[in-house]
Amino acid sequence: MSSLALTELLGLPVFDAGGQCGRLRELAVAPQEDPARIAILIVRTKSGDRVMPFSAVSSINGSLSIDSPVSTWPMADGSEGLFLLARDLLDQQIIDVHGRKVVRVNDVELYCDAGNRHPILRVGSVDVGARGAVRRLLKGVVPLAALRALLRQIPERPIPWDFVDLIETDPARRVKLKISHERLARLHPADIADIVENLAPDEREAVFETLDHEVAAEALEEVDPKVQKAIVESLDSDRAADIVEEMDPDAAADLLADLPDETSADILQEMAPQERQEMVELLEFKENSAAGRMNTEYLALPVTGSAHDAIEALRQFEGGIEIVSTIYLIDSHGTLAGAVPLAKLVLAAAPTPLLSLTQEPLISCHADTKENEFAELFDKYNLVTLPVIDDHNKLTGVITSDDVISMLRSKL
Repeated sequence: MSSLALTELLGLPVFDAGGQCGRLRELAVAPQEDPARIAILIVRTKSGDRVMPFSAVSSINGSLSIDSPVSTWPMADGSEGLFLLARDLLDQQIIDVHGRKVVRVNDVELYCDAGNRHPILRVGSVDVGARGAVRRLLKGVVPLAALRALLRQIPERPIPWDFVDLIETDPARRVKLKISHERLARLHPADIADIVENLAPDEREAVFETLDHEVAAEALEEVDPKVQKAIVESLDSDRAADIVEEMDPDAAADLLADLPDETSADILQEMAPQERQEMVELLEFKENSAAGRMNTEYLALPVTGSAHDAIEALRQFEGGIEIVSTIYLIDSHGTLAGAVPLAKLVLAAAPTPLLSLTQEPLISCHADTKENEFAELFDKYNLVTLPVIDDHNKLTGVITSDDVISMLRSKL
């Protein structure tokens, strides 16, 4: 199996039975059928561009030979459903999902299997190094033999096609190509955030338009607040609402508070009633207070509960990892009565009363506690979570250690 560079193929003469009939203008894949196999070639002829299946190619050897007259193939009047390698890939930014970074494509390496009657061409990797750039700059300027000798001295920087996620900034083409960020979505949210922060505004929007709501929410929470705000403002209010609803309530409230009032109101209007009410209540608190930083998703059980009850609650809980590290106990009035570390629960028999597993002392803070004060509590007692209570000692929310870390980082 031989390797060919896309930029070496572009412009090659194309021959049919009558002789040279044109030059190769484009190669394309049909993502819905096979995201790597070349399905179409576009040939520039005297009468205009013509499109034909790549299966019409009988050989590739310094030129392309096709086994039927080029005039029998239709004129190229569109590229719907196709991904054109030169137009849609060369010089474009892509996400290297393996290296967790954004890179620019200088060339495309294609693998050719010439063992059959008709050659098969597949996208193997993208070249993001100097080799591809030099090849393009000097193509046609220096003799081919001299160029190839020079290229052998420049190390390759290929990224396998399987490790690439495409960023489509044209909404119309994005829909037609149906390219989703499946591989990107499998990265850690913090890695996605690092990638997104290195993209241009249009490309950030393109990524967040196609990510699953939950993945987008987790990634958005990790993005720098200024970039976070810009991303949300670029999205339609209904799409933004879908993402905000999946965010931790405290993070969502902080984001909405930073947005212009009109934008924030539009997003709230698109949210489900329960989530909207929760956001409205959180937005009433001062951002630099415990209530402004707390998360309203937490695990709280009656003081009469058992270890078995706690296990069942854990099975149904859909919150974050930090939240389940501690289970809080409340009385019939919602008053905070105790805190049970997850580690104690694991070792307890099912009938064990939760009250017997509580840790002492029970550390909490008032809703009006200032940021520096509750941060000191985390440091002094090595806390993972900190319950927030109101004037009547009712449990109203929980601050997590990652909230404190994010708060401190924003002040650096």
